[in-house]
Amino acid sequence: RQTLVEKVLPPTVAVLLVLAVWQGLVSFKIVDDPTKLPAPSDVWDVVHQAWLQGELLGYIWTSVSRGLLGFCFALLIGTPLGLLVARVKFVRAAIGPILSGLQSLPSVAWVPPAVIWLGLNNTMMYAVILLGAVPSIANGLVSGVDQVSPIFLRAGRTLGATGLKGTWHIVLPAALPGYVAGLKQGWAFSWRSLMAAEIIASFPDLGVGLGQLLENGRNASDMAMVFEAILLILTVGIAIDLLIFSPLERWVLRSRGLLVKG
Repeated sequence: RQTLVEKVLPPTVAVLLVLAVWQGLVSFKIVDDPTKLPAPSDVWDVVHQAWLQGELLGYIWTSVSRGLLGFCFALLIGTPLGLLVARVKFVRAAIGPILSGLQSLPSVAWVPPAVIWLGLNNTMMYAVILLGAVPSIANGLVSGVDQVSPIFLRAGRTLGATGLKGTWHIVLPAALPGYVAGLKQGWAFSWRSLMAAEIIASFPDLGVGLGQLLENGRNASDMAMVFEAILLILTVGIAIDLLIFSPLERWVLRSRGLLVKG
């Protein structure tokens, strides 16, 4: 009951307050132009209609499947890259600043060159996701490795854990909190990168994802559809964080005595 009150009640109250303010702006005609701010009921009608037509889950799955697959590719590239940068001084000096610069570069900037190089296809979408997520994952792992106590490394070498063996048994477990933080940020960058790609480079043959749904609403001047897409994008992002990354982060911190249960 305490967990329910502390974790569920506050965000529920916040959402209800936002909906109340939103409905108040429309009901009291503070904003009386539905092409600028539709009523919450209008947005719900659009969402409900998409559900009845069997389109809602299709919108969500198109984007989520792309995002998760692209994130897995980024994980496979960013993890060894982060270890290489963290453990080899020459590599860190050579590409460490580049990774930091790429992390600060808005992912939307990669969409035009990706379209020119790869065309309007799913490969372009995955390329944009990789360029957005890999630097965050790699930098998160580098930060985690930098925080590993030298005592652990010396103890590992004394016990014969050197090279790949030392990396697997000593470095990676000790760097896990920073690595998980990098994964969490990497997913956020993956999701934002994908939405930018779907909005700018939408194409019917690619299927209608949430980003293209948002762009379709803009093209049709249908603000109810625009808000539908925004709310779905927000909901998916929150759901992935709550279902995957937050539990993983809590488990890692608690297993190291960095988070007190209860």
